[in-house]
Amino acid sequence: MKIVRLNEIELSDDSHFLKGLLPGRYLCGGGLSYKPPGFRTHDHDGPGGIDQHVHDDHEAFIILQGKAIMEVNGKEYPLRTGDVVIIEPGEDHHLVSDPLDPCVNLWLHACPQRHDKG
Repeated sequence: MKIVRLNEIELSDDSHFLKGLLPGRYLCGGGLSYKPPGFRTHDHDGPGGIDQHVHDDHEAFIILQGKAIMEVNGKEYPLRTGDVVIIEPGEDHHLVSDPLDPCVNLWLHACPQRHDKG
């Protein structure tokens, strides 16, 4: 796991804005998520209902508003607006929205090819 601030990211014209942090030349998946107060993502959705959520690739989370806790392999990391978290392959991760200042976030995956189907 890596945590950086949005203003620390060096921008590039030849790839996506997380180049160097999120492997893959093109952004190819993700979304915008509004989390209710205290909500914990992927709660017990692992195989057989175990409390585990992992990927074979990297994933980025960008906190656009509010606060949250990122649980990674059982450790908690506080997040605030402007934080960017990169989850490494195989890391068990859950985003927990702050009860008083719930988060809005982007989550992104990158791939070697564009997502175009045309």
